[in-house]
Parts: sequence; structure tokens; C-alpha cells
Amino acid sequence: MKTFVPFHKIAKQKVTIVDGLHPHNLCLSHWKGANNLDTIAADTSGEIVLNAVEKSYPGIENNLVSATHFDIDGFVGVFSLFYPDVALQFKQELMAMARIGDFRELRQHNKIDDLALKLCCWINKVEREKFYRPFGSKDEIELCVEKFDYFLPVFSDVLQRIDDYSDDWKEEYEMVLNSLKDFHSKAEYKNIGLVKKNYSKPSHYYALYSDTVGFDIVLSSYPENKHELEYKYTTWIDLASRLNLPRVDLKPLAEKLNTMETSKRIWQVDSISDTGPILRLESKQLSKADRYANPYEREIFSSSIAAEVFENEVVSYLELAFRNILPKKNWTWSEMRALNS
Repeated sequence: MKTFVPFHKIAKQKVTIVDGLHPHNLCLSHWKGANNLDTIAADTSGEIVLNAVEKSYPGIENNLVSATHFDIDGFVGVFSLFYPDVALQFKQELMAMARIGDFRELRQHNKIDDLALKLCCWINKVEREKFYRPFGSKDEIELCVEKFDYFLPVFSDVLQRIDDYSDDWKEEYEMVLNSLKDFHSKAEYKNIGLVKKNYSKPSHYYALYSDTVGFDIVLSSYPENKHELEYKYTTWIDLASRLNLPRVDLKPLAEKLNTMETSKRIWQVDSISDTGPILRLESKQLSKADRYANPYEREIFSSSIAAEVFENEVVSYLELAFRNILPKKNWTWSEMRALNS
């Protein structure tokens, strides 16, 4: 039997940490500096835990488990430690859940991802209604315990009888499918890890990022010169499956765009250390919860900069920034800060 220990109460206990960092305990995590356990390394923390369970990795026998926050990827990992037999039976589906939840990368026309999508949508709705939306509380380390206490004992049944819970996943699930149909076209810039996607209206992230595997920056474009440029979470963690480029600061690009912008709004962007920095036209500073929410849930303003011009400015800036940088694995924060200085 496992027990979930609040992260702030670990003290000197021997605890398995999921999707986070701790200096004195086993960390099954893709956070920078932690994804270095060669035999079980993977792109998501959930898959790292599943690999550890499958291989009986030393340390997972600990009775105590903890995490710094609740999200789908971290929950997959914690659940897999609590219910290893069920987790291994549904390993592929749980791996897909972790990928969709953290990277928002949905494989279309795939039965495994279809079930994983339903499970993600179920968690999303129940989390919002019974607790609070992601980044909706400043006391996540303490309050996430209630989420784990609720979801852990009920999830096995949901996993095995998902159709019985359709009232809680159907609406968002169908929204994702409709967003996938709304996709118009895309352009790929592999040399800078950028993909541009055109939609008729702001979509759901699971649709927006659905075919962006292998890319780390997404430029979304909508009618009336509405644009957003965003780093994917794949550049915040250490990927095990591929090389990638580091994050470069987009603030100089925002400054350049502001010299071109004639509307009354301002181009702003988050720091490189944010989980998902967004360059967007603002009327006021968005909260972290609003930035994490789906594009259709926040207002995207029309720019005076035409779509083609905006795209050219973005591509030119990134090509210049990356001109002497080669992709590699495991960029550290200190390396990225040094590059940006």
C-alpha cells in the first residue's frame, strides 16, 4: 500500500517523487536535471514511472509518494505507483494521457489516443468543477493533495469503464474533434523548430498541437491578423527521445513588433523560464491560469501587422537567434540564460 505525502511535509522521509525535484529522494521526473535514469528515461514523467514499474526500478518500493502539483502527467505517474497492475495493463493509454496532458500532442485516428483523450477531458472537467483549474491557486503544493486524494481511488474504474462517465468528458472531447476539423493549413520551419498553423477561430490546445510532434514553437494564426507565438512545454523539460534547440528570449522580438504595431495594444511575452511563454498582443497582463487555458478561452486581439509580415518577422528573428546554435539534449537553465545574455 502507498501513501501520498504532501511535498511540504516530506522532511527527512524516504519518498518517491513524481514529476518534480527533491535533493534527497528518488525523482521520477522529466524536469531539467532529473531525466537522467538511462534505463527508464522517457519524455513524460508518467512514462518514466511506468517504465520504472515495469522494470521494478530500485526505489519504487517506497511506501511514500509525493508531487509538487497536480496535472495529468504527474497524476499518471502517481497512479501507476499506487496501482501498478492496472497501470501496466493500460500502459499505452496512460503514456498517451501523459503526452496529451503535458505536451498537448494528440495523435489523430488512433484508438489508444482516442481513449486517452476522453480520460484527459474527464480529468479536466472534474478538476475544474470539484477543485480549481490549473494554476488557479497560489497554494498548489498544499491544495493539490486534495486532488490526488480524490482522483486516485476512483480512476481505476473510470479507466476501465470510460463510456459510463461520458457526461463528464463528452463536451470537451467533441470540442477537440470539431477544432481538428477547423484546421486550414500549416507551414513548417524545421531549422528553427517552428510550425505555423492557420485556423478560422481560436481552437483547443489538443487540436492546435495535434500534429506538432518534433516541433517546439507554435505560431497560431487566425483571421483579422490575430496571432500568438508560444513555446511548447517540450522546451521546459528534458526530452529523452530527441535533440532540440534551447529557448531564446522573445522580448527583443516583442520590442520590434511594438515599433510596428499601430493599435493601442502592446506585444508582451513571458520569460524563458515560464512553463509556456506566449508572445501575444495584450490589453492587460493575463494571469497564469488564463495563459494556460485554451486559446478559445481567452480573447485574442487583432493586430495592425499583417499575417505574412508577422510570420516573416518571427522567422527572421528566430533564424538569427539560432544561427550559431546546434540542437542537443538536456539544455540547462544556466546554459540558456548564458546564451540569452
